Amino acid sequence: MDDIEKRVIGKVMRRLIPFLILCYFVAYLDRVNVGFAKLHMNQALGLSEAAYGLGAGLFFVGYFVFEVPSNLFLEKVGARVWIARIMITWGIVSAAFAFIPSISATSGIPTTGVFYALRLLLGACEAGFFPGIIFYLTLWFPAVYRARVISLFMLAIPISSIIGSPISGLLLGVTGWGLEGWQWLFILEALPSVLVGIGVLTYLTDFPRQARWLQPDEIAWLENVQATEKQNKEKVEHLSLFQALTDIRILLCALVYFCLNAASYGVAFFLPTIIKGFGVSDAQTGLLAALPFVFGAIGMVVLGRHSDRTMERKGHVAAALLMAAIGVGLAGFVPNPVVVMALLCFAQIGISAVPPMFWPLPASFLTGASAAAGIAAINSLGNLSGFAGPYAMGYLKDLTGDFTAGLLLLAGCALLGAIVVVMLRIDARREQLSGEVASAAHA
Repeated sequence: MDDIEKRVIGKVMRRLIPFLILCYFVAYLDRVNVGFAKLHMNQALGLSEAAYGLGAGLFFVGYFVFEVPSNLFLEKVGARVWIARIMITWGIVSAAFAFIPSISATSGIPTTGVFYALRLLLGACEAGFFPGIIFYLTLWFPAVYRARVISLFMLAIPISSIIGSPISGLLLGVTGWGLEGWQWLFILEALPSVLVGIGVLTYLTDFPRQARWLQPDEIAWLENVQATEKQNKEKVEHLSLFQALTDIRILLCALVYFCLNAASYGVAFFLPTIIKGFGVSDAQTGLLAALPFVFGAIGMVVLGRHSDRTMERKGHVAAALLMAAIGVGLAGFVPNPVVVMALLCFAQIGISAVPPMFWPLPASFLTGASAAAGIAAINSLGNLSGFAGPYAMGYLKDLTGDFTAGLLLLAGCALLGAIVVVMLRIDARREQLSGEVASAAHA
């Protein structure tokens, strides 16, 4: 690494990554806190396991419909304004879940219907956030850094569970002003989204050329590296917006991400219920639910760094998905709570490690608006399993009385994803070439 490269990457890392982690932390907390609210909310609203699973999954239907348009808007108006809009609106909608009984009484709509509608609306509000951030990071980091940068950014997922799970468990015991614990959970965990969203407007910088916190020579180096990478990709292949959305590689990437999310969200939305079945208290449930994500955070960083060091993605992603399949599948057959937790921790290592190693794959052949749309298409199609996974888990739980069948289904999805990613036809030399760009840019 040359001195200027060290300075630029160090400054960009320190400026962007901690703040983006904070943004994703509050996003993910609002997305999955319904799993803890469920422990008391289901009885209060009269929801069955299948109805809860359907509502939990409807988030991803709204997400799917608005994902690509949202990311195209982000590219047009800039990340700062659009990400702020996303965070503020989803924070308001997330808080509204606390008032489902009042909304139902006023509107005459059954509480189940209000729950469904708010989950759809929450997904519509948040649509574009994650792929928008992934696209935003491609504007600031050369390809050789992207797996480790994305892995650092995505540490927000395990961090939100490690910190948020115990807090969520404790908030279930808060009462006052005529509201129950599950209602306060929604209100108090939505507030940070609105506040951080306002902070985005003053803190984020859309493009390197606008960065007053970089020196002119640092801006020139970063823009030169990015331009060289773009030229190298376009020499091999340049995809139009339509071609990006219909490319078989995009569709297969979406299938891999679909399989990952089926396992990830299918487990995440029901993890507090699985642990509560061990016979522990709400507070203990919160503490135990954080444990798999401690291991997930370690696996995410270690495997992401190894993937960057070897400049190999597909094999790493396949291995991580196999870990998820083994851990989730075996957890359905074991009666011992300690062994179940150990298996879920093992599975979470694989689940958490996949995304930061997966996203550089489509980024290796997409540029510009095609990158924004292609990444959003993969994320939106892949996140449809966020609807299918929780709904299948709830339906099979009602049907069979336990989680075994649901966990086996989710394990099968992870196994399918491992097979498909190995079949992806993406030239590994592109990753290696992009890794050499930083050095070549100095020549």
